[in-house]
Amino acid sequence: MRDIVRGQVFLPGDDGFDRAAAPWAIGVRQPVVAVAEVADAADVVALVRYARQAGLTVTAQPSGHGASGDVDGTILVRTARLDEITVDPAGRVVRAGAGARWGQVLAATGKHGLTGLAGSSPVVSVAGFVAGGGVSWFGRAYGWAADSVRAFEIVDAAGEQVRVTAGSDADLFWALRGGGGDYGIITAVELDLYEVPGLYGGRVVWPAERTGEVFEAFRAITADAPRELSLWLNRTAPPPPAPATVGIDVTFLGGAAEAEDLLAPLAAIGGSLSDSRGPMDVADLGAIAAEPVDPSPMLARTELLTALPVDVLADADLAPLLNLQIRHLGGALAEARPDGGPGGALGEPYLLYLLGLRLPHLAEAVQAKQAALVAQLGEAVSGRKPYTFLAPGESATQAFPAEVRARLERIKRERDPGGVIRANFPITS
Repeated sequence: MRDIVRGQVFLPGDDGFDRAAAPWAIGVRQPVVAVAEVADAADVVALVRYARQAGLTVTAQPSGHGASGDVDGTILVRTARLDEITVDPAGRVVRAGAGARWGQVLAATGKHGLTGLAGSSPVVSVAGFVAGGGVSWFGRAYGWAADSVRAFEIVDAAGEQVRVTAGSDADLFWALRGGGGDYGIITAVELDLYEVPGLYGGRVVWPAERTGEVFEAFRAITADAPRELSLWLNRTAPPPPAPATVGIDVTFLGGAAEAEDLLAPLAAIGGSLSDSRGPMDVADLGAIAAEPVDPSPMLARTELLTALPVDVLADADLAPLLNLQIRHLGGALAEARPDGGPGGALGEPYLLYLLGLRLPHLAEAVQAKQAALVAQLGEAVSGRKPYTFLAPGESATQAFPAEVRARLERIKRERDPGGVIRANFPITS
């Protein structure tokens, strides 16, 4: 591999191997046979062809987000160096290399009054995000992030560089837009951009005693919120002596005055501890949720909810969890698109995210609390999970209905019968 790759190759026992193989979530093991930090797309071609000849498998990770640990015996391909970004303001499109991260892309597009459909974190790669569908801050207005992809540049399982569009290869294009990374190693994506007439956003936080009021306001606002408005509710339970809090994260594609009218129920709740809401730049979108920008030992579980059982969500004891988050979905995400990807219509109106620490003395208790809360929610839990929110131990089969899985599996068999390419969460075992 060192003879054919211009980038850097790490083998077990090398200085730097453990760092290179480590995923974003500290504590998830990746028992790979090698790590290749590729310099360019030609390196990816060389690696895929080498893997085919050697009977090996390759798994791509720009930064390690979304790692499952199910990579025993594979070659881990790091595409972080492929981070070029080109914005076409007139055409409202951006080309982002596989290593480009959302914070970098928004900084480039925001200069032109444009945005892509970014999620909560500025350090997640654009390619990885759209490969799993991508639930964006602006998904209620525009749908899955993956449905805004115009073209993929990939290295396919035969080791060929291919530009894939709806016109060039409809089946493969469909699978790449949210079916995971099983169908090729993405080296770049071209995405539609959207005009930003104004952006209002931020976070308001109250002491935990206000939890009931905040939930009621959240339910009232989300009952008939326009598509341009997105609200996420957070209950935090940090270790003592830090106090528990409840808060609302918000974005609105429009002006501040209209946003504040829509959010009037929040203004009626007194005693806020902090409030950062106001007009903001697209480039600062990642600051709202204030997620860690360095690897951390996070242990998460996500569920889609068909209803909002406030009695459980507002009153449940969270310890040893750190955070319970509820994201309002709906809008364009809930609509089936004839030109859409595998994600289809996301009919559930809410997403529940339960977060704790993946530490040896806590992990078992964190998972037990997550399971107990989900059990309490009963029939409000749909059982489906967005692909990009899958956690170690879960399966891609949980992300798609049976007919979608069948189509994805067929495409995988046809395009990669030798199983040269493997996603973090493969569509076939």
